[in-house]
Amino acid sequence: MSIGELFLVAVSLSMDAFAVSVCKGLAAKAPTARQTLVVGLYFGAFQALMPLLGYFVGSRFEAFVAAFSHWIAFALLALIGVNMIRESREADTCSVTSASFGPRDMLPLALATSIDAFAVGVSFAFLEINIWLSVIFIGIITLCLSVVGVRSGKAFGGHLKSRAELVGGLILIGIGVKIVVEGLFF
Repeated sequence: MSIGELFLVAVSLSMDAFAVSVCKGLAAKAPTARQTLVVGLYFGAFQALMPLLGYFVGSRFEAFVAAFSHWIAFALLALIGVNMIRESREADTCSVTSASFGPRDMLPLALATSIDAFAVGVSFAFLEINIWLSVIFIGIITLCLSVVGVRSGKAFGGHLKSRAELVGGLILIGIGVKIVVEGLFF
């Protein structure tokens, strides 16, 4: 996987965190720099941890599924992409987001937004990829986009949320198609 493809995966994975960050920005009266950084750190850390865990789980099965690993990677990325597109079409969920930045509110949000990163980590086990570089890259991209999300929540509102999820879903599906084409023909 090239650095450009890894960047697209990182941005796509961070779209859920970005969308929730926008909602946090909307829910807070005026988020402070500390609150903004807290959101970025929670989401960035979980988005880095989950693909690493997925990679180690997927590596256990890589020898058994090597012949059709490109199909598994495609299926996982396509399912995540389709789910993100579906979520982008749902009614606005920002109204249920708490304005709290404490661990009780942030931990479940960080876990929920990073579940798809676990599945991507499983698909990484079937690809030639530097997992350490990948998880650091994904974590940093997510941290940065989450900070931008909180700050732009007040300015742009919930419209950004659904567009971000739609674009992220389309990118993941596109990368999945590329992986399966390369697996079949190259």
